[in-house]
Amino acid sequence: MEVILIQDLANLGFKNDIVKVRDGYGRNYLLPQKIAVIANESNRKQLAENLKQQAHKAAKLLADAQALEAKLAETVIELKVKANEDGKIFGTVTTTAISEALKAQEILIDKKVITIAEPIKQLGEYTAQARLHREVKADIKLNVVAE
Repeated sequence: MEVILIQDLANLGFKNDIVKVRDGYGRNYLLPQKIAVIANESNRKQLAENLKQQAHKAAKLLADAQALEAKLAETVIELKVKANEDGKIFGTVTTTAISEALKAQEILIDKKVITIAEPIKQLGEYTAQARLHREVKADIKLNVVAE
């Protein structure tokens, strides 16, 4: 079954992509949740028209994402956490904490687009990644220090 995605879905595709999925997954999850529509001829024509109208908007979004990526390349986020003498922190650093630290520096990035490769449980320097655009992924440099 081919479907047109209405919104981004991790491990499947981005909005307006035509993807092939198993029939049950499409009928029982994607269509009822309104995440996708069936890729019939009518919906394909409507998609083509929407893509034509969104082409110039997409160029601006890409430019904004690249500018934000350049800004993040220069920025080091300092996260102050509670830790013991050995450098082991109490709890872990989450994407919410990273998003809040970025917001304090007037960089607005949603916590949902930030990924951390491995859990941060020690003091030190780390790198997280933010998917700013379908073509742009930015590295976020983190410096985890004790309070």
